Amino acid sequence: MKPHLGHDKLALDTLAVHAGQPPDPTSGAVMTPIVLASTFAQERPGQHKGFEYSRSGNPTRKALEACLAALEGGRHGFAFGSGSAAAATLLHTLRPGDHVLSGDDVYGGTFRLFDKVMRPMGITSTSVDMRDLDVVRKALTPATRMIWIETPTNPMLKIFDIAALADIARAHGALLVVDNTFATPVLQRPLALGAHVVAHSTTKYLNGHSDVVGGALVTSEDALAERVAFLQNALGAVPSPFDCYMVLRGLKTLGVRVRQQCASAARIAERLAEHPAVRAVHYPGLPTHAGHALAARQMQAPGAMISFVVRGGLPVASRFLERLAIFSCAESLGGVESLAEHPALMTHASVPAEAREALGIDGGLLRLSVGLEASEDLWQDIAQALDDARAHAAPGA
Repeated sequence: MKPHLGHDKLALDTLAVHAGQPPDPTSGAVMTPIVLASTFAQERPGQHKGFEYSRSGNPTRKALEACLAALEGGRHGFAFGSGSAAAATLLHTLRPGDHVLSGDDVYGGTFRLFDKVMRPMGITSTSVDMRDLDVVRKALTPATRMIWIETPTNPMLKIFDIAALADIARAHGALLVVDNTFATPVLQRPLALGAHVVAHSTTKYLNGHSDVVGGALVTSEDALAERVAFLQNALGAVPSPFDCYMVLRGLKTLGVRVRQQCASAARIAERLAEHPAVRAVHYPGLPTHAGHALAARQMQAPGAMISFVVRGGLPVASRFLERLAIFSCAESLGGVESLAEHPALMTHASVPAEAREALGIDGGLLRLSVGLEASEDLWQDIAQALDDARAHAAPGA
């Protein structure tokens, strides 16, 4: 029998390649097989080999869930058909009358779930700027059962203190949920900082190739995991075996991809901060960022997402997006290719205008997902689009 090393003894890059993915015992295949069966034969009623029906469990999905749990340092991993499906399933662990306290800067789809799906079911939510811990404490109510954050946030790239918020949540008897999509376990591991649940859109960095939609939850809370497992099966928002295989394939290069993307993003952010067409840059790696010190303490690197504000507002921002040649104007993020988008008109259009404006999500705000192209090529593309947009701006813009 081959020796086995525990996950706690292996680096993340090794776990990404091997966790939950031993060679197939039937054929010896080193890549996890795609098991497309919808049902599984039972030796006698109720006696099976661990699988009954693919909504309830599938060998390919099991491998993915084990790998995700190992990467985040959790005991239980769950895969879903989308990040929204993962979030909705977790929110179904709550009951009517419960309250969710969320960060004030979350993905528009998450806000939509809170506001349009859960609120009519009697689960209320409020949002606050969680950089101020006193504000968080004052916003808690006797009904608060969950604190939900992203860090870095989407799209303003605020940094919230996971360990401090975990302490507040535990003292109140609430769960802290951290959407770790932007950072990935390469850059931060929220469970190790005290969070109860980590959520992901596996569509993004974990898969990394813009060809799969998926989501995930990871936790070490046994009772919660039992409830999530029930809901995963009951609600049925699970990924296909093929999609699980694709995310497993993407995970194998997660570390090298994210580190390269971070290095390019850092160089681009520094140059954006010096460009005359740019009014502000939101990137935790810049010393001017309000969360710079916390990010340095909490994360391994500042990430590969950049938000910035162009002078001249929406006309300049729109022209910039139209003139990009290497970056694609598209929603989503975290793929090998670089993407640019306009949060107010695209990813965060579901957030009410007054809430967007209060956060600074206005006509001039743009968000970049830095990919794996040569960083100098990416900068030249940004520079030429900025120069063109600035040249065509209205006088005085």
